[in-house]
Amino acid sequence: MVSEKAKVLEKKIKNDYSNIAGLVVLKDGKTLYENYFNGCTTTSRIHVYSVTKSIISILIGMAIDKGYIKSINQKVLDFFPDYIVKKKETTIQNVTLKNLMTMTAPYKYKFFAPYIKYFTSNDWVKFTLDLLGGRGQIGKFRYTPLIGPDILSGILVKSTGQSVFDFATENLFSPLGITVESNVIFHSKEEQLAFNKSKNISGWVSDLTGVNTGGWGLTLSPTDMAKIGQLCLDSGMWNGKQIVSTGWIDESTKEHSRWKKLNQLYGYLWWVENGIGYAAMGDGGNVIYVNTKKKIVVSIASLFVPKVKDRIELIKEYIEPIIED
Repeated sequence: MVSEKAKVLEKKIKNDYSNIAGLVVLKDGKTLYENYFNGCTTTSRIHVYSVTKSIISILIGMAIDKGYIKSINQKVLDFFPDYIVKKKETTIQNVTLKNLMTMTAPYKYKFFAPYIKYFTSNDWVKFTLDLLGGRGQIGKFRYTPLIGPDILSGILVKSTGQSVFDFATENLFSPLGITVESNVIFHSKEEQLAFNKSKNISGWVSDLTGVNTGGWGLTLSPTDMAKIGQLCLDSGMWNGKQIVSTGWIDESTKEHSRWKKLNQLYGYLWWVENGIGYAAMGDGGNVIYVNTKKKIVVSIASLFVPKVKDRIELIKEYIEPIIED
């Protein structure tokens, strides 16, 4: 990316995307552009919010590859045989792993998720299981930002016999040269708010039982995020080794459900654009964008502010067009 074009991009970031912490652009696996903003550096680690979901998707694929999980169509309660279902509750018994992955599982709350009760509970997996099911329709798209994906973390723990943190470190982070230092446990609201604003905490949030979050809570650098994107673009291959199966990458990044209101396509915890590629997207403007046609990966780590401008728009209008062939 030539300097004049980079200056135009940086001016746009300063004016309209001022909370960006770091940006990495890869083309054919090579770094074309890398820059940091807001006092951040290559060593900064940012809370990437719902980008965490797409990491969970990769881990679920690895667990299936290794035979820990038999099928994406397994019933959720198969993994929690000791969970006691209330007598009048029947829907939960038919919810599958695939429903969780495609955001087509129903929950008992209608509009306002009970976030305060969630954050102050000790066991986020059980808390979420207690909300799963109800009178909603299985198969209907319902995006659940926080309360929902933790069940997938619980499934990983139950099926692999390892913590999500250990399984991810062994099978994904270490092979890619990504460092996530430790579990992060909040003891107060203030600690959580500090975590969300931090630029230098390396870790993955877990509840008091030690189960890591499924829908948020992971900190990564823009370079780490770009590595994840490149792994997926290369069909699960990294340095000549198959880290996760090509079949899983292909299946998880194609349309399985759709948010009709916004006309947005969804795979297995990835947002999908047919014919173009897919993206992991987190609150505040955190993105791993993979253009399979142009062989481009763009990662953007952002400090949280509400109601940010669309990063995909920035990528399509100001980054992709200025990447030299």
